[in-house]
This record gives sequence, C-alpha cells and structure tokens, in this order.
Amino acid sequence: MSNIDLDKWLEAMKSEMNFIGSNQVWTLVDPPKGVKPVWYKWVYKRKLGADGEVIAFKARLVAKGYTQLPRVDFEENYSPIAMAKSIAILLAIAA
Repeated sequence: MSNIDLDKWLEAMKSEMNFIGSNQVWTLVDPPKGVKPVWYKWVYKRKLGADGEVIAFKARLVAKGYTQLPRVDFEENYSPIAMAKSIAILLAIAA
C-alpha cells in the first residue's frame, strides 16, 4: 500500500466494512474461554482498465482459515457466505 494512494485504500476498506455491516455477514461476540478465534487479514488489489489505468481500489477482509484446527469446532466455525440473491441468479442461469 503506497502513501500516495492511502486515501483510496482507506476508502476501499471503509466500503468493505460498510458492505459487511449492511449484509449482516457476522455478529461480533466475545470468544468462549479456551477457544482461539480465526484470524483475518486485509487483501488489497488494484482493478485495471483495458488501457492499464487503475479504475478501482479493492480491499477485502479474509479469514485465515489455515489457523483452524481440524476436529475442534471445525464445522461450527466455518460458514460459507453466499447471498440468497446470488444463488437465485445462478439457478436462473443454469435453468
């Protein structure tokens, strides 16, 4: 992340957090005792146009799933995220 584009990256991060909040992706809770939460990281990408010019700055908050331990609340901690609208569109295209 360069200092020149810092404002654009911060705006992309705010946009991602607003998206997560508006779609109720998760609920913040205190972790139970003895349970380590799955950590996360920010992934940044510049979207380029056909001429190679930067047209958008994208920031995504992703889980570090490799920190999960198999057979320790593995099924309860993992939840694939798909919006109902996305599934409906896929089914309409497939039909």
